[in-house]
Amino acid sequence: MTLATPGPRMAGDGRREANAATVLRTVLGHGPVARSGIARLSGLSPAAVSRQCTDLARLGLVRELPELGAGGTVGRPQIPVDLHTGAAGGPVTGGVHLGVPLSTFGVVDLRGRVLARHMFTHDGIEPEDLPGQVARGLREFLDRTVRDRPLLGVGAAVGGWVDPGEGTVVRHDALGWHRRPLAAELARGLGGLEVRLDNHARAIAQSEILFGRPAARRSLVHLFVGNVVDAALGIAGVVHQGPGSGAGDVAHLPVPDSTAPCPCGRTGCLEATASNTVLGQVAVRRGIVPESDASLVVDAAAAGDRRADRLLRERARAVGRATALLLDVLNPDLVVVTEQSSLLDPDYLEEIRGAAVDLSHVCDDPERIVSPHAGPGVLPVAAGTVLLNPLFRSPLQAIGRRPSSAARG
Repeated sequence: MTLATPGPRMAGDGRREANAATVLRTVLGHGPVARSGIARLSGLSPAAVSRQCTDLARLGLVRELPELGAGGTVGRPQIPVDLHTGAAGGPVTGGVHLGVPLSTFGVVDLRGRVLARHMFTHDGIEPEDLPGQVARGLREFLDRTVRDRPLLGVGAAVGGWVDPGEGTVVRHDALGWHRRPLAAELARGLGGLEVRLDNHARAIAQSEILFGRPAARRSLVHLFVGNVVDAALGIAGVVHQGPGSGAGDVAHLPVPDSTAPCPCGRTGCLEATASNTVLGQVAVRRGIVPESDASLVVDAAAAGDRRADRLLRERARAVGRATALLLDVLNPDLVVVTEQSSLLDPDYLEEIRGAAVDLSHVCDDPERIVSPHAGPGVLPVAAGTVLLNPLFRSPLQAIGRRPSSAARG
């Protein structure tokens, strides 16, 4: 199955593109919704809405739902329009988050829902060989799970300094990558599928703006705490990248009261205090787990190990103190914290909230600090969003530039 592509670009296509994006995002936020409702919500004329719904339906992005139409009304029936989701055979995107110990694969539909997910461990794979091995595993995963749905391409998210325009990892210290053309390497391994790349903290922030809480569309800060620690800022629906796409490096943000030594020569840096790597090392020293693996610590706490629980609460409070600094500097409507234990157990989120509110000078509302809306599915959703966000901003252009091999069937 393939998606139709729009015709040649002509004068006035800029407005046509903007109108198509407005209609598509309105359907995302309110669908199923009749054309008259789209016009009312978007401010577009009924004629413009009708034209764009026709274009978007031809491209396979929306579909009519006549079975939900209002019956017994006078005049033309009000047939609702909704996104053509993966469950109904609509288009999907592949997603891959490349972590340090493992990668997470996903198939995500136009509403950011995860239809399939798989963990791909990096055991025995050297960082130099990782892109090729990940691409091979991802291709096998997509062959099993996409089936006859149109595949729009692949979104990829990774920690460190990422330049999405160039598709490169500028710097990833944990993997030893510098100026790595990761998007191109993955695309080659995937047989020419379109691959878009971004930093994982920015990708999660964008997924919150696109699919998450309304407050995120006003302003948010996202803090990612894993083996890599970084952050992202979104204002008015746009995630900030900065010159060279270097925004978001908070590894050396000072954590109040932390004395953890950092390789940079200072003490109390956030990554040296709270990363998964440090968490695993401390857990081994304390005899909680046999090997340095943050997931083992989380599992031990869930099984009732009080030492593991105490260590996770210590980490949560350190994350909360760093969150307070971000709140005071940026004062966003929402702070989203991606941290493994708080994704799985709300008690650890409460520890983060408590430490942040106790220290912050501008925030006395703990509800402003939340976990990602997708919960444990945050990584595949964020990776898929790297590809879906350009689609929702310019649907006609995004579909038109896909390589022909991006549609599978």
